[in-house]
Amino acid sequence: MRALFMAGTDTGVGKTHVAVALVRALRAAGIDAVGMKPVASGCVPTPGGWRNDDALALLAAGGLPAGDYALVNPVALPRPQSPHLAACAQGVTVDPDPVLRGFSRLQARHGFVVVEGVGGWSVPLAGPRPRWLMQADLVRMLGLPVLLVVGLRLGCINHALLAARAIIDDGLPLAGWVANVLEPRDDQDGVIATLQALLPAPLLGLVAQGGGADAALVRAVLGVV
Repeated sequence: MRALFMAGTDTGVGKTHVAVALVRALRAAGIDAVGMKPVASGCVPTPGGWRNDDALALLAAGGLPAGDYALVNPVALPRPQSPHLAACAQGVTVDPDPVLRGFSRLQARHGFVVVEGVGGWSVPLAGPRPRWLMQADLVRMLGLPVLLVVGLRLGCINHALLAARAIIDDGLPLAGWVANVLEPRDDQDGVIATLQALLPAPLLGLVAQGGGADAALVRAVLGVV
């Protein structure tokens, strides 16, 4: 079964928008794709437990029932903070085991799993008990290639290059990157050309502002995963 980990250069770059668009496009292409948000901080209480908007969007994109929420988002933390701080505020520690179990179940049931990260790449999930658990550690446990979402905005070149370097330095495969148009910019073509020249992975596609993933992006993703 195919799967990938969708990382972002920072928070607010549109990881969920791109992940949801990719899940929908894969399903439109006849592939039984679903999304997963292993760790989500910034959740609201509901009768069924803590719920996160990004995770709910992925749940809906994959056509999954509400009862599968815990598989899609095994670690739901109330406060909109870095996960290790949100977990500490809640009196819990982020444990990778429920994430690994949830991923295994989704992977066994479906043809493709898009796993969306939290925040930027170098995010701590748990404090030093006995050591720091970083997001990279979780991706390593899942054994997934990384797709980097670059939100096209001022500063994105620096953020993208640093994120790509960190992913590679962490020993994980950077399969490619997606340009997500956050707002119209007159330097968009130049920014994309610069990133194509400097990033050590191929541009797989561009997601227009408020738009979806097209067939070309689906083909490109399937070609590297």
